[in-house]
Amino acid sequence: NQLQYEFQTNESYLDFEFESSGPKGLVKKVVRYSPRNVEGMTYFNLGFGDWNEEEGRIDDVSTTNNLDTQKVLATVAATVLEFTAAYPDMLVYAEGSTPARTRLYQMGISGNLAQIEPILEIYAFKKGVGWEPFQIGTNYEAFMARRK
Repeated sequence: NQLQYEFQTNESYLDFEFESSGPKGLVKKVVRYSPRNVEGMTYFNLGFGDWNEEEGRIDDVSTTNNLDTQKVLATVAATVLEFTAAYPDMLVYAEGSTPARTRLYQMGISGNLAQIEPILEIYAFKKGVGWEPFQIGTNYEAFMARRK
């Protein structure tokens, strides 16, 4: 229910693109879902950041400062819904490239949990505990989501 940017995806629903708009101008953002397999468990890693045209890659550590953080995060969340609609049995793994970004993702999940829970199961990883259902007020290192 948040304001979000319009985005485009490819036929496989693995790559999504949109443009952030603000004081820094239009900045191309890319969300990429990459398959991973760890100890027999398959999931898709959510990679996200500014598109670095010169290097032809996602820059997940740049800070755009386009004053549209919530709109960008809402757009990334919308891609999760599109991806999980196309691949309802797949897990999506998300972790910020820095602890501050992971915290930002956690705040986004916490602030929208009432809207998320009817659609997605959310799990979170806590050191010393492992994976557990997401709980507001607990600090986590990573997140997993799956379509209900």
